[in-house]
Amino acid sequence: MKLIQKTLGGAAVAAIALFSAATAQAEEFRLGLITPPPHIWTKAAEAFGAELSEASGGAHSVTVFPARQLGNEAEMLQQLQTGALDMAFMTVAEVSNRAQDFGAFYAPFLADDIDHAGRILRSDTAIGLLDQLPAEVGVVGTGYGMAGLRQIVSRGEVTSADDLVGLKLRITPFDPILDFYNALGAAPTPMPLPAVYDALANGQVDAIDMDAELIWVLKYYEHADTVVQSNHMMFPMVGLVSAKVWAGLSEEDRAMIGDLMGKHVDSTIDTYVAKDRDWLQQVRDTGKTYVEVDQDFFGDAVAEWNAIWSEKSGALDDLRQVAADTAN
Repeated sequence: MKLIQKTLGGAAVAAIALFSAATAQAEEFRLGLITPPPHIWTKAAEAFGAELSEASGGAHSVTVFPARQLGNEAEMLQQLQTGALDMAFMTVAEVSNRAQDFGAFYAPFLADDIDHAGRILRSDTAIGLLDQLPAEVGVVGTGYGMAGLRQIVSRGEVTSADDLVGLKLRITPFDPILDFYNALGAAPTPMPLPAVYDALANGQVDAIDMDAELIWVLKYYEHADTVVQSNHMMFPMVGLVSAKVWAGLSEEDRAMIGDLMGKHVDSTIDTYVAKDRDWLQQVRDTGKTYVEVDQDFFGDAVAEWNAIWSEKSGALDDLRQVAADTAN
C-alpha cells in the first residue's frame, strides 16, 4: 500500500477539504528545512525534488531552502498553515509543540538502538498518527525520517548525571526534551543549530544535546572534554505538505507527491542506520573522553518524564507496545 494512502484516513481527508476548494495546481513548490546544505535531510529533499520533476515530466519543480532561509521551524510551520510555504522536512519536535501525541516519540529509551528506532517509525501505529495533522496542524504528513539518536557533548568532565546538574545545555526548543533535562536538573537552553558551534566554543553553553552526525560532521567535539554516548532519545523527522496546497492538487498529483516525498524522507532512516555507529566511532577515535551510559545513568529523570507525558500524550502506551513488539 502506498504510504500516503496509509496516512490519510477519512477524517483527515475531510479536514483537508475544509481548507480550500481551489482547483489550480501549483507547479513550482518551495520546500524549507533548518538543516545545512550538506545534511542528509537536505540531500533527501533535493533528491525528492529531482525525482518529482522527472516523474511529472517537468510539470512540477521543487526549490529547496535549507539552513533556515525561510525562518525557524515554528515560522515555517505557520507558513505551511497559511499556504505561503508548500512543503517542509521538519523535526517531529516542532510538530509535537502543536500536536502533543507526537511527543511520545521522544520517550527516553523508547528505542534500544538506531535500528530499533527505524522499525518504530515505520510501524503502522506511527504512520497512523499522521492522520491527526490536517485537522490539528494544517499540514499533510507523508512519512517519517530521522536524525539518529541523541547524545551529550560537554565542555567539562562527566562521570555521572550529577555533573550535568545546573549546566547550560543546548536543546532543540520543544517540550519533551525540555521536560527531560529539567527532570535531570540541567538548565536546558534552546538555541538554533547555526549558533551551536560558537556557543560551545566560547562557553555560552556548557553542553549540547545532539545527534552523532552533527557531532562529527560539524566538529562539535572540538570544543568538548567529554562525549557521552547515551542514545537517550530518537529524533524523528516528518515530510509535510501544506494542507491548503494539498487541497488544490489533483488526485494524481497527490499520489505522486505523497509517494515520492514519503520515499525520500524514509530513505534517511536507512542512511542513519548505516552511518550512525561509524560517526560515533570516529568521534571516539579523536581521543576525547568518551563515556557510554544506559538508562540507569539518568536516575529518576526517566521515570519523571514518563509520569509527565503519560498525561500529555495518548500515543505513549501505543508506541511503547510497538517498541516491545519490534525489539530484537
